[in-house]
Amino acid sequence: METLEYFLPQVWFVILALFLFLYVMLDGFDLGVGILSLTSSDDERRGILMTSLSNIWDANETWLVLMAGGLFGAFPLAYGTILSALYIPILTMVFGFIFRGVAFEFRELSNRKVFWNFAFGAGSFTAALGQGFALGAVLKGIKVDEAGHFIGTTWDWFSIPSVLVALTLIQAYVLIGSTYLVWKTSGELQTTHFKTAKIAAWTTLIGAIFITITTPIIYESSRTRLFQQPLVYIFAMIPVLGVLLIWQLLRSLNRGEERAPFVWTILLFVLTFLGLGLIVFPYIIPRQTTIYEAAADPSSLVIMIIFIGFLIPVMLFYNLYQYIVFRGKVTGGQYGE
Repeated sequence: METLEYFLPQVWFVILALFLFLYVMLDGFDLGVGILSLTSSDDERRGILMTSLSNIWDANETWLVLMAGGLFGAFPLAYGTILSALYIPILTMVFGFIFRGVAFEFRELSNRKVFWNFAFGAGSFTAALGQGFALGAVLKGIKVDEAGHFIGTTWDWFSIPSVLVALTLIQAYVLIGSTYLVWKTSGELQTTHFKTAKIAAWTTLIGAIFITITTPIIYESSRTRLFQQPLVYIFAMIPVLGVLLIWQLLRSLNRGEERAPFVWTILLFVLTFLGLGLIVFPYIIPRQTTIYEAAADPSSLVIMIIFIGFLIPVMLFYNLYQYIVFRGKVTGGQYGE
């Protein structure tokens, strides 16, 4: 039983990390495309951008629902504490999703699309902003008492470092959204997003450098974690690999490659998640409550693994099938306005 109490929380930490990564990667380019729609020069281009997402965006957001449900079942203490601490960022994200989802449906039926165009772009930006502030607050750490309950204030999530994290996350979403559009579009629209991808690559790199430098300086807990042996060698390699991936990304964009930039961007997201996972583990409420302290009863964790074990392959197959079926390029004629 002691072995299960030690092993099962680790399994669920990995499962939740997988759900979160799949959500950020898949819905990340959704949000990036939405943010980019705010800069579209005409309604036809904006329509092409929305069409590129119309058949896949619902399934992409399913991973966030799975992560929230998994967190509630596997680590109920962390679920309650994190939601209490991040009430405003999470509500901001939810309202962004509402505006974005409604805009998708209403825009097609509306004769005057200006408002729904703005709602789609602004909703995407708002959802990304809320996620960025939530991530910044988690990296900063959440104040809890000995029982693991939140004891901070309503605005603990807001700080200069969290603003920097939020802006960098938005740029990362714009980057993956741009590389996705490079893959899915052609002609002048594709050329435009080659340019936006290059700009976003540099702004994301600058933001990542600032976060990498300032996090160990500002937060003692992160500094202690980063310089532990042998993790210090792993953390030292992550920035080097990140710069290498950015270089490969820019190189592929300069060479006019269509699919390679999206692949390099995904690898950047993978590397970032590995770094974040190493910083956070074994805490589920960073630097306060470990996964072992917050975990549900082992029998509950086992039952959830049995059900989730059937669900994950189905979801992965469904996502993969969608992208295979709708793998072609999107053109203005497909939008049917």
